[in-house]
Amino acid sequence: MASLGSADSGTGSSTGSGTDRTPDAPAARRNASSSLRRALSILMYLAEHDGHPLGTSLTDLATGLEMSKSTVLRLVAPLREERLVDQDPESGHYRLGPQNALLGQLYLERLDIRRTASPLLRQLAQDVREAVHLVSFDPPEIVYIDKVESPQAVRMHSRIGGRQPAYCTATGRAFLAHATDEVLDKVMAAGMPARTPATITSPEELRAELARIRERGYAIDDVENEFDIRCVAAPAFDHSGAVVTSVSISGPASRVTHDRLAEIAERVTETARALTDRLGGVAPAPR
Repeated sequence: MASLGSADSGTGSSTGSGTDRTPDAPAARRNASSSLRRALSILMYLAEHDGHPLGTSLTDLATGLEMSKSTVLRLVAPLREERLVDQDPESGHYRLGPQNALLGQLYLERLDIRRTASPLLRQLAQDVREAVHLVSFDPPEIVYIDKVESPQAVRMHSRIGGRQPAYCTATGRAFLAHATDEVLDKVMAAGMPARTPATITSPEELRAELARIRERGYAIDDVENEFDIRCVAAPAFDHSGAVVTSVSISGPASRVTHDRLAEIAERVTETARALTDRLGGVAPAPR
């Protein structure tokens, strides 16, 4: 049977052996993408399993990643050239190289928490229809560093740059629940006056509340900082497991009711987890 297109294609190219055929560009891109993903999986494996001081053996890498040793050797070669992976000269084991430290340092130096959090805050405010805050911690106070207004008529009077005590705010307690004893002592030494009839003013009660926050993952200001204002907050963590910021939803107690607390807490903690992930952070194990 004659080959279709072999006589009248008008291109003058041969289709016999296939040696002169133009490379399949999409297939080449897929192959390159697959190789990149597998090379990155080597880096991630070393990051997660690099507990031994001499690193990970070629056999363990191949077995753990379900690759042949020859494939691992091929993929690890450019990683070694860029010092993303180092090889121990005596054991031949592989470990993360120093270039990773440089990349991590540059990432952290250029990280803008407000810009990173902004789309998450806007989505949270839109979904819950209450004011959303992003705060930093300057013991004994928290500082508002970003805010998305509620779309409803009655709004919060907070402002970016404003400060509030940490001991009686949900955002502050999200920090304090994971703070050192020295930081907590500093906050309590600054005073814990009652700002409303519901404010926790006892160090013992505050410590008990912070333990509950660590257990459930979020903090509540149940009309304790301002009259008629209820707030729910959750911490976001950095790469070291420290709280780097906290996210909150605040609104009139008539709208942020006790019946809505579980739903709101779930949305706040979801947002804080997403922010932690975007910051390259890791949440500590519950304690």
